[in-house]
Amino acid sequence: MIAAFIRAAAWKPARVDESRHAAALDAWGGLPVLVVGDVMVDEWRFADAERISREAPAPVLTLRRRQLSAGGAGNAAANLAALGAHAVLAAVVGADPAGDRLAARLASDGVEDRMIRVPGRATPVKRRLLAGGQIVAREDEAGGGPLPPAEVERLIATLESAPEPLLVVADYGLGGLPDPVRRWLVRHRDRFSLVALDAHDLRPWRGLTPTVMAPSLTEALSVVPPSPADLVARTLRRDFGAGVVAVTLGGEGAVVAGADGVYATRAKAAPESHTVGAGDAYLAALTLALAAGTPVPVAAEVAQAAAGVGVACEGTCVCHAEPLRAALTGRATLVEADGLDRIVRRRRAEGARVVFTNGCFDVLHRGHVSYLRQARELGDLLVVAVNSDAGVRRLKGPGRPVVPVEDRVAVLAALSCVDHVVVFEEDSPAALIERVRPDLYVKGGDYPPELVPEAALVRRLGGEVRTLGYVPDRSTSAIIERIRGHRGSPARHG
Repeated sequence: MIAAFIRAAAWKPARVDESRHAAALDAWGGLPVLVVGDVMVDEWRFADAERISREAPAPVLTLRRRQLSAGGAGNAAANLAALGAHAVLAAVVGADPAGDRLAARLASDGVEDRMIRVPGRATPVKRRLLAGGQIVAREDEAGGGPLPPAEVERLIATLESAPEPLLVVADYGLGGLPDPVRRWLVRHRDRFSLVALDAHDLRPWRGLTPTVMAPSLTEALSVVPPSPADLVARTLRRDFGAGVVAVTLGGEGAVVAGADGVYATRAKAAPESHTVGAGDAYLAALTLALAAGTPVPVAAEVAQAAAGVGVACEGTCVCHAEPLRAALTGRATLVEADGLDRIVRRRRAEGARVVFTNGCFDVLHRGHVSYLRQARELGDLLVVAVNSDAGVRRLKGPGRPVVPVEDRVAVLAALSCVDHVVVFEEDSPAALIERVRPDLYVKGGDYPPELVPEAALVRRLGGEVRTLGYVPDRSTSAIIERIRGHRGSPARHG
């Protein structure tokens, strides 16, 4: 269906200098943003399908891990916080166990909680069971519903006292934004320097004049006549008095209409099971980029990249600043040990499987690349620890390294399979392993895991150890010896 609404010649591609992408991320750090809307709990259960039940023609699933995430407006706030903003959430939630779990999750995400707890109100829960990369079942616990007048007044009072100049409205139609609250937001629109709108049903929000809105194509076509996507975006911008309208097209990308034209961004295909919450990551990055004064075409590329980062992991999409920077620049991020701690904690809290490896990587070759790619496929986050120049000399001798550490790091960071690179001075990565506590520790080589010096430490910390074989006849030492051997050979011609 989406392809029928795409007209490739109708807009300009949003191609810009990569340095402006990084500048956008630097500019929005710490921006205070208030999020208001419907909240829910997203629970994920990841399982392996190992056999068919004898009791019925159904697979027997073995639970591998669970993940709990904030959903709805909560996920919008989680994305804003992960990207470096000061995110505040004002919403109505049940005074129930699900509400407690949601509050704990938001605290872990770094979101300031201004939620109103209502006794007797149920917090909505969506549980998804995923096996073999597919969502095989979803169970919903209904919640939300009309708010009592007293709670409506409490929510409006929370909005009235909010000092944040930036506002994100996330309306999922669950009753968290009743008519009096909508009317208050429209009437007091000028209190906020920027308003971003995300609504499943756009019709009640005419008159808000949002700075930015990012409906899906389906949501957009519920209020404008069917037409090519660029015209849909232009029509929405005119009808809603919006500054910027991004119509998201799923795996096809988005079209973004601003005052100076319409721009297209392209997305990479992702499994449907990975796209839950991708719109929240998109709108969070687009909102922050525009709030920081980023030009629309640059903001459009940043937002598309954020959605791409979000869908790279299983579960509800959350995009963090560090992997977004890597995606925008095409390079992994070089981090200090302290910064690595923070990154790993965030990603592990999302349910990410952390893979760790280390080495000298002096003269990076095909064997290295092969095993690093295999390592990344075994998890969600690959951290590569690199020996310093002094460390390489102690391990390999005075003639090494051939390549200095800044160049070794730069080449590793350019690999798409590598997420973060960290340099260590010690002879052993044991201290880093203690800090990271990887789920999987990987080494390249044709020897059993028991011979890996760090194996006992990794297992004591609860991790797994694997060795992945290099491509035959590919090793740094062999390459260096061949180079040295050719130095004295006569030159060959022809």
